[in-house]
Amino acid sequence: MGFGIRTWWAIIVAVVAALVVILSAGPGPAIITLVGGIAAALVASEGEQRGDDEDEVGEDRDTPLSPLLAEALDAIIEPVLLIDDGRVSLANRAARTLLGAHIVGEDARIAIRHPAAAERLMSQRSADPEQPISLVGLGSLDHRWDMRVADITSGQRIVHLIDQTGHDAAERMRVDFVANASHELRTPLASILGFIETLGDEAGDDPEIRTRFLKVMFDEARRMQRLVEDLISLSRIEADKYRQPAQSTDLGDLVENVWEEFLDSGAPRAKDVVCELAEDLPPIAGDRAQLSQMLHNLIGNAMKYGRADTPIRVSLAQDGPMLRLSVADRGEGIAPGHLPRLTERFYRVDSGRSRSIGGTGLGLAIVKHIVERHRGRLEIASEVGVGTTVTVRLPPLKTTEKPVSESGVTKEK
Repeated sequence: MGFGIRTWWAIIVAVVAALVVILSAGPGPAIITLVGGIAAALVASEGEQRGDDEDEVGEDRDTPLSPLLAEALDAIIEPVLLIDDGRVSLANRAARTLLGAHIVGEDARIAIRHPAAAERLMSQRSADPEQPISLVGLGSLDHRWDMRVADITSGQRIVHLIDQTGHDAAERMRVDFVANASHELRTPLASILGFIETLGDEAGDDPEIRTRFLKVMFDEARRMQRLVEDLISLSRIEADKYRQPAQSTDLGDLVENVWEEFLDSGAPRAKDVVCELAEDLPPIAGDRAQLSQMLHNLIGNAMKYGRADTPIRVSLAQDGPMLRLSVADRGEGIAPGHLPRLTERFYRVDSGRSRSIGGTGLGLAIVKHIVERHRGRLEIASEVGVGTTVTVRLPPLKTTEKPVSESGVTKEK
């Protein structure tokens, strides 16, 4: 198809306008501006090829538009529709996938079955692309779309659907996180303030009561401290999630060091930890501090939730191309319905028990982010009445560098 000089100038103007809109209003309105301008230009080009005969344009209203416009629309990953006299005259691939291939030629109100959409599409006044309409349930019940509509010079309308489902989910997670963190901090703080007020009265004169209250206050303050430390740790790990560690680390050496730390701590269940470490394992690319935190969280959870005097098995071995680290306990186990949510922030299977033993509800969320940063996989398997096994698979280091031990000295394998 050949274009006249007016068509080329129209396309150039449309591109320039889109660039201006991107700089001032962002990509959403810019897509509408660009597609609308090109659509107008291509419609004009068809008019030029037919000799600019207005009567002929009116008669050929249902003639398919230029293949170039169809290809341009299909290249856009978000649904875009061209509305002419209230009907869908063109829909890109994303729109046909969302609404169905049959929508071309249909009434726009039937193609986009939503009351708010129908009201905007049938409105005679010029649509403002800066004022999107929220469409909930389009495509599926849990999806939310922003619909932007723009009028173009040929009298047609461009409809652009922008998927906001992920943005809304992230916003809900942020709100829930802030609410949960506030609640977790407010509870021990209220307890501390209440005991301080009580000690200020006559109860503070009794040495036994004073000692008992101070212990409770100390425990609650430590609980707040652990929570704040976990929040800071989680924030740091998330900030580094796209930067893969490059330091060569001997994971077996690290497991042994963490095991010794538990034994030296005098924790009642430290003696139940049994390590089974394979020899001659390749090093991994790892952040030693974060991997140590991961091990402390996994072994610490097994010690908290496993039954007393039962073994906690920590094993490390080669499993195909990956290194497999497993921590298994013999405890009450976890029902299958809880497993998918265990790595959510502040999610607890038993809130009362978790708080009573000092859990912050962030341990497995931290483990998940550490594993993701190291390009590994996290698996949790559990059977009620038998116990839980957490498995971490990490890729070995693809280099000839020698692993670094805790002292910072390279180790000969």
